[in-house]
Amino acid sequence: MDTASEISIRRSITVDATQARAFDVFVNMTAWWPLDTHTIGEAPARASIVEPHVGGRWYGIDKNGAEHGIGHVLDYDRPDRLVLSWEVSSGWEYDPNIKTEVEIRFIAETPTRTRVELDHRGLEAYGEKAAEMRATYESDNAWTYILGRFAAGANAEAE
Repeated sequence: MDTASEISIRRSITVDATQARAFDVFVNMTAWWPLDTHTIGEAPARASIVEPHVGGRWYGIDKNGAEHGIGHVLDYDRPDRLVLSWEVSSGWEYDPNIKTEVEIRFIAETPTRTRVELDHRGLEAYGEKAAEMRATYESDNAWTYILGRFAAGANAEAE
């Protein structure tokens, strides 16, 4: 059984893009994030924005123009590392009292290939729902799917 400090999800994927290009594509989430299925708010999403600086917001914009918080930029170290807070409740609503972290590391394997490692940690913030949320985030429809979408976007950009 995991202790509270160990509740995290780790995923990785390799893309055919330079380290800097992989970082930039990741930050430009609107281009690849599955806005039709993975969004906060009632209306369909039209954008997922990461403001490119420490303290910046991570938020979605729905088709009606309303903004929906997701989290904040905790570390912005281009092209090596991005850390975002994930302030999303177990009911899939923005909740600034839920503070988990998503760290993304970009590791150059060759000049044109980059391994992207994602660590979603701090899931103990969900309290009694921590195990349920871990199972959700471990599912094929969560970070595995998100990274697959990112990879498709990064690989397309490299062509």
